[in-house]
Amino acid sequence: MTSTGNDRSRSPRPVRSEPESRDSRTEHIVERVRAIPEGFVRTYGDIDPGAPRLVGLVLARTHGIPWHRVVRADGSLPKGAPQRELLLREGMPMRGARVDLREARLPSGL
Repeated sequence: MTSTGNDRSRSPRPVRSEPESRDSRTEHIVERVRAIPEGFVRTYGDIDPGAPRLVGLVLARTHGIPWHRVVRADGSLPKGAPQRELLLREGMPMRGARVDLREARLPSGL
């Protein structure tokens, strides 16, 4: 008998661990955003380096989290004036229209 690629007598492939589910990844993102203390920010990439766009999606769909403390990698504000107002109320250091990440970025170990 010749092998045609459909031969089911071969040993099964090793079971690979499933990638992190979207729900658990979403929960992880929400936890990281909630952990940002007043007066600090993180970037989308700080929250999830492998999926910064997913962070944006989670922020758009999740209520009751401090979304305004997440900024772009250059310190710019994706939500503009409303986000700036919330950050200024918290005493966020700004450099023009951007958050001063040298002072306001939450250290990665925290």
